[in-house]
Amino acid sequence: MFTDIGQVSQALGQQQYISTDEISTVMFLADKLEKPVLAEGPAGVGKTELAKAWAKANGRRLIRLQCYEGLDESKALYEWEYAKQMLYTQLLRDKLSELLANAETLSQAADRLGQEENVFFSERFLLPRPLLQAITSAEPVVLLIDEIDRADAEFEAFLLEILSDFQVSVPELGTIVAKHTPTVLLTSNNTRELSEALKRRCLYLFIDYPNHESEMRIVRMRVPELNAKLAQQAVDVVQSLRQMDLKKSPSVSETIDWAKALVMMNADTLDKHTLETTLTVLLKHESDVQKARRALLEGRDHPLNRRPGSQGQMRRGGWPN
Repeated sequence: MFTDIGQVSQALGQQQYISTDEISTVMFLADKLEKPVLAEGPAGVGKTELAKAWAKANGRRLIRLQCYEGLDESKALYEWEYAKQMLYTQLLRDKLSELLANAETLSQAADRLGQEENVFFSERFLLPRPLLQAITSAEPVVLLIDEIDRADAEFEAFLLEILSDFQVSVPELGTIVAKHTPTVLLTSNNTRELSEALKRRCLYLFIDYPNHESEMRIVRMRVPELNAKLAQQAVDVVQSLRQMDLKKSPSVSETIDWAKALVMMNADTLDKHTLETTLTVLLKHESDVQKARRALLEGRDHPLNRRPGSQGQMRRGGWPN
């Protein structure tokens, strides 16, 4: 669909996703090479949103598998509905009796029954989960395997066959091969180290917090009703907070929430009272809130006294997930 990287950036931008050259390049190559993408980075920097934007940019359905501890094949791939199969057998009992009534031997009865196997072993008893939905889809889709680092190593190993061959084995039906190779995006918040085997099958992408300029573009795009001066002050504060030793730095999605909150409060400028009363929109740990208040409100070199745009070093970045 895309003939160059610039088109990728433009298409993502139309979905309100601010892409970097690195992000656009990796997504362009993944599309051409039909390889999965492993996107790592802190929570809230745009990994999940990238999959959503990519699906919309390509006009494809997004299928999402949210990973968690204890996730197994039956919850991710498919479930065989034995109860439904048994119900069918009971309802068709009379018909089976008619079918086998004239059979003279057990072998003859077995042969007749075997001819009807498709009735009892078919996709009507197969309840597809996200992975199988992506493989059997009649149209190309985007498969998001979100927070793979939360799943167990055993499940990660199970994914290798799917990511290598895009096929799965269902004992009741045999091997099912993908009708269309899905675009696969795996995300990780780095809570554990992923296997080399998984990484080898993917194109790697690291998405960090955005730099000051990129975050300003995001805020102006998503909250256009926020005046330019207040947007500048808000981004200055967020960039300062990310330089502190906090339990959890504010994500870009929390920057957006804060910007919207400032609009709801009809704030014209970010004074100390407004900052103090809305700081918990950005920070979710009391120790972080207290540390930030001391640094931002009591310190002489807080962002509200700085020249706009002077805070923050250049970083790679994307969009909130």
